[in-house]
Amino acid sequence: MIKIPELKIGNHVTKLPIIQGGMGVGISMAGLASAVANAGGIGVISSVALGMLDTASKKTYREANKIALRREIRKARKLTDGVIGLNIMVAISDYDEIVKLAFEEEVDILFLGAGLPLKLPIGLAVEELKQSKTKVAPIVSSGRAAKLIFKSWDKHFAHIPDAVVVEGPLAGGHLGFKKDQIDDPEFALEKILPDVFEAIKPFETKYDKKIPVIAAGGIYDGEDIYKFMKLGASGVQMGTRFVATEECDAAIEFKNQYIKCKKEDIVIIQSPVGLPGRAILNDFLKDVKAGIKKPFRCPWKCLKTCDFKNTLYCIADALMKAKIGELKNGFSFAGANAWRVDKIVTVKELMDSLMREFEKAILKNNPVFNM
Repeated sequence: MIKIPELKIGNHVTKLPIIQGGMGVGISMAGLASAVANAGGIGVISSVALGMLDTASKKTYREANKIALRREIRKARKLTDGVIGLNIMVAISDYDEIVKLAFEEEVDILFLGAGLPLKLPIGLAVEELKQSKTKVAPIVSSGRAAKLIFKSWDKHFAHIPDAVVVEGPLAGGHLGFKKDQIDDPEFALEKILPDVFEAIKPFETKYDKKIPVIAAGGIYDGEDIYKFMKLGASGVQMGTRFVATEECDAAIEFKNQYIKCKKEDIVIIQSPVGLPGRAILNDFLKDVKAGIKKPFRCPWKCLKTCDFKNTLYCIADALMKAKIGELKNGFSFAGANAWRVDKIVTVKELMDSLMREFEKAILKNNPVFNM
């Protein structure tokens, strides 16, 4: 019998080496995250703009974010004893407050993306970071970014992150690459991973600490999991596959877009926050491409880099509308392989099938498999 490798991040150990990626706005909340945790993986809540799902005025929006996030974290805790993570964008305007809240709620693992977390949030002491049950895993797209983060933490905190997620250019949502790098083979995940291993190696030695490296972006099936773990990854992060599950927190209209889309429908857009992103083409995005402005009232500048005065639409509002099924007023982010999804299954069914494919890949490629 083949033994499936566990994933260990700090003192958190999961039966399966799979992390469900955080997807916003409101696509991965307590329902999906707890189901993944119960199935043996790490379930991740997306923290971005949850306050938009509640009725909140501009005056109370910042507070609404915190109220909604606390509710989701506590709800997930009631639904599972497994490992729960929280995805936080470094680029959000309330980053400091959301990270502090996550430590207060003792979230198991924080996944920090959309920017480099080089400093501690205001109000969080170094000793609190070191002694907390909460572990930290930055999301990077290059060895250079990983080195910058680890070097900064080493210098200022005498401490280093507990894991690293390496996200390649085939991911859904906002991408940490320039537009001309996305299809360049030199920036493929397979090429980035060795650079990250090399970047963190000196810090692993200095702190006598194994830093799990998680592969992410375009990973679709068990054979992909095998491929990247064979390259040295301790596990994988997957987002797209978890959208077409019964437990996903998005509306059925959102999920059906994944099932119905064709390969040519997966496109790269330029987000109002200044980054390229991968999404499913629909009438909303066609209008935006044609220069048609979508009226909106910015509730507050939720992302530091958003050019809301000159943009054609509010991305937070568009993603929130898509989450609740109003696709005429929004759109769906998706990974490069979303067109391969053909049905909605339970999280347990998905995880079981991924592991069967993983075991099959092991036997096919190397009967004596040593991680």
